[in-house]
Amino acid sequence: MSETRRPSLADQVYDQLLTKILEEEYPVHSRLPTEEALAETFGVSRPIVRGALSRLRDDGIVQSRRGSGSYVLRRPDRELISFVPLESVSDVQRCYEFRIDVEGAAAAWAARRRDDEDLAAMDAAYREMEDTYQQNALGVEADQRLHLAIARASKNPFFSSVLESLGDQIAYGVRLSRSLTLLDTPVRQDLVLAEHRAVLEAIRLKQPEVAEATMRHHITAAKDRMFVGTQDE
Repeated sequence: MSETRRPSLADQVYDQLLTKILEEEYPVHSRLPTEEALAETFGVSRPIVRGALSRLRDDGIVQSRRGSGSYVLRRPDRELISFVPLESVSDVQRCYEFRIDVEGAAAAWAARRRDDEDLAAMDAAYREMEDTYQQNALGVEADQRLHLAIARASKNPFFSSVLESLGDQIAYGVRLSRSLTLLDTPVRQDLVLAEHRAVLEAIRLKQPEVAEATMRHHITAAKDRMFVGTQDE
């Protein structure tokens, strides 16, 4: 996902902490050792540990509680490392974060400006995606076609250009999310389809605020489905 670069010490500590969380050496809801103890364990300074913890907080994996320390909120799904290197998790999350804002706005503009041709393109892409889901196939291309059709319906070429330029990165995340969904219960697959239908219905009814909210919810949910545990506790 990222350009090749030499990982910083904070990156290395982040990866090691994430591995320990994945392996449940630090289970969900448990308190992490102090910064001082972690610095000694990894042979680095406390500012380096602080930087790694900051990234884990940004990713919603740990939470700091004043006067109490850092606690594990959630961990990557164990199946995750069957599909991607653990160090790629943060990159995947950053791509999803970007998509939440960009595609939420695109959906809102699509609800204001879509025409019958746009609706036909979105419906066709959705039916294709539904068919691949029924066949238990990945359906990455169909998913991307649907999101791109929504962006094009905004009548703002910047939205579709951004999605096209990030096509490989977006496909990487969608493939990961979809692979995990196929390993889960059918309910999860039905939920994903329902999220897409909600976005399309809001666009069809020309409800920009609802379209934005449902798109943001869908992409946020896709990001969160890579993890076990919750950010809300």
